[in-house]
Amino acid sequence: MCLLPALSPTTLTQQNPLISYQNPKTQPLFPNPNHQIPPKPLDPVVSWTSSISRHCRTGQISEAAAEFTRMRLSGIEPNHITFIELLSGCADFPSNSRGLGSLIHGYVYKLGLDKENVMVGTALVEMYAKGEQVEVAKLVFDVMKVKNSVSWNTMIDGYMRNREYEKAVELFDEMPQRDVISWTALINGFARTGFYEEALDWFREMMIFGVEPDYVTIIAVLTACANLGTLSVGLWVHRFVLRQSFRDNVRVSNSLIDMYSRCGCIQFAREVFDKMQKRTLVSWNSIIVGFAVNGFAEEALKYFNLMQKEGFKPDGVSFTGALTACSHAGLVDEGLRYFDIMKRVYRISPRIEHFGCIVDLYSRAGKLKEAWDVVGNMPMKPNEVVLGSLLAACRNQGDISLAERIVRNLVELDPGSDSNYVLLANIYAAVGRWEGASKVRRRMKALGIQKKPGFSSIEIDGCVHEFVAGDKSHIETKFIYTMLELLSFDLMSSGYAPETVVREFNESD
Repeated sequence: MCLLPALSPTTLTQQNPLISYQNPKTQPLFPNPNHQIPPKPLDPVVSWTSSISRHCRTGQISEAAAEFTRMRLSGIEPNHITFIELLSGCADFPSNSRGLGSLIHGYVYKLGLDKENVMVGTALVEMYAKGEQVEVAKLVFDVMKVKNSVSWNTMIDGYMRNREYEKAVELFDEMPQRDVISWTALINGFARTGFYEEALDWFREMMIFGVEPDYVTIIAVLTACANLGTLSVGLWVHRFVLRQSFRDNVRVSNSLIDMYSRCGCIQFAREVFDKMQKRTLVSWNSIIVGFAVNGFAEEALKYFNLMQKEGFKPDGVSFTGALTACSHAGLVDEGLRYFDIMKRVYRISPRIEHFGCIVDLYSRAGKLKEAWDVVGNMPMKPNEVVLGSLLAACRNQGDISLAERIVRNLVELDPGSDSNYVLLANIYAAVGRWEGASKVRRRMKALGIQKKPGFSSIEIDGCVHEFVAGDKSHIETKFIYTMLELLSFDLMSSGYAPETVVREFNESD
């Protein structure tokens, strides 16, 4: 028994006059292609907001502000999305939006959106935090009536970004519910500002609490491992990555290549690179630079050429790797050829690191005059790295006159640095000019500059142990010195003679 009434074309038409029956036999098989359903008119608020958003994303904040003004003059009221786009633009390009963010804040304050709308309030927090006004960001955060995890995480990241570490941790502890982004904000914040050991400590805490890290967390942890040289932790992280869904993430693989390269395990870096299903220019640059800094010049140049065969156009970082490889291998002519290709063929304007590579190229080859000419003809002022590599070469060549000129330039750059004076004193000592070394020591004393003790470090089982000269504070001191005596005996037996240095500056080598 059928429960539905029998429907014919006639009854359909009678029941709903909007539906008219047409015999399919009298209709064409395909509808008229020229007949189009008229589009629904676009909401003017959406149209204006879309235009403002395009300007904000490209850093054209003044154009976005002008568009917002035209929107208001047209009688169109902005909604919360409009304000969020403007505030996000001000946050991402703070130097281009001086004053605009505060004006928008005043507008949303009148509407009450800063307190009532969690998305607008969070956008305000982010804008002030990225604009180095973290205290204002905290005031906005405190008056928000509704907060979600994004609001809390944004405020924590703001504190970390502005180096307010204790306040970030306090806020983290106050959070009603933490997620992986909360932990990553702390880990990434410490890694980004050079506190690598603290970053790893918080990563360990995260794992103890059973919070599963995401690929952003892993990238921050690998950055810390690379800078500390903690290979064992890096290996553990790599094993962890292999069990995760993001194991093929390009950015994670790039970070692994960088970590292994900087830990001196270039073979592991090569294995990661070779297994990558997809590579970017950053991937190629990472392996090229990795080979170069580890002394594998031939491999670095091989991969540099292979990269171009694979269709990747080298950038400034690629050429830095190639020039570094030539410098380490003593390939002066080859390095100069790459430098010329970079400028002439690829139209890449040399940056200070490229000039630094050329200075180092000449310095390692003993061509100090050519290196000094490069320094003098650079379009920018040389920094400590460029001058430092040339000063080190002066020590090897015993060129006192050039060393004195370089130190004068270094003192102008950083008057309080002790390393420049120490190296100059050691250069005097190396050629037996003890009066010169003594004069440097007296000058340091007069300027109140003290030599910072140098330290060495070694990583064992994930822990970094640091030592200064003559250090006896380590719990294993007795065994360490016993091993050092054995090593010293072996060195002496092999004909090693310790270098003579100024005792006031270096204890011994």
